Amino acid sequence: MPSLNEESLTAEELFRTWAPFVARMLGRVGVPPADLEDAVQEVFLVAHRRGGFTPGRACEKTWLAEIALRVASNVRRTRRRRPTVHDETALGQVSAQGADPLDCAELRQKLERVAAALESLSQEARLVFVMVEIEQASAEEVARAQGVPVGTVYSRLHTARKQFRTAYEANLVAPASKPSLLTIVRERLSLSRPLLTKKELAQ
Repeated sequence: MPSLNEESLTAEELFRTWAPFVARMLGRVGVPPADLEDAVQEVFLVAHRRGGFTPGRACEKTWLAEIALRVASNVRRTRRRRPTVHDETALGQVSAQGADPLDCAELRQKLERVAAALESLSQEARLVFVMVEIEQASAEEVARAQGVPVGTVYSRLHTARKQFRTAYEANLVAPASKPSLLTIVRERLSLSRPLLTKKELAQ
């Protein structure tokens, strides 16, 4: 992991170090594979337009994560405004791999609900939620990166979890399927812990 220094980092330098992280994060918050490459490029174009990264209150990872979340939100809005185009190549690959296209479509819909729930959060709450729940950063790490007390991060995370759960449940067609649905999402995102705890699922 790169460490902070006193010199500004250009978008090119950031790309060489952080492109895999940005791509992974964009995919995890709902950017489709077909849009992923363009979305990654957009993140670093924004970084370039901002003059690169200057060490200060935030760290490179959190700074780029914030930009990535905004780009992901823009991608979702753009896709909602344009008609769905079926990717025959992708469907052929799915069939060749022995996967059921209907199952893949269902999973895609489930992931879309996760992305929609994330988008319902404020930018501040979304950043904390994604960094802790998806990227598995500690509250202490996020607090250092944002220059805020750890208690503030825990407070934001608590609020974000409640808002995420409410938004997610509002989009469920069959509430009874919630535990297995979150298990599927957890596996898709390659998380080591669920987005919601057993206690939260029981509420």
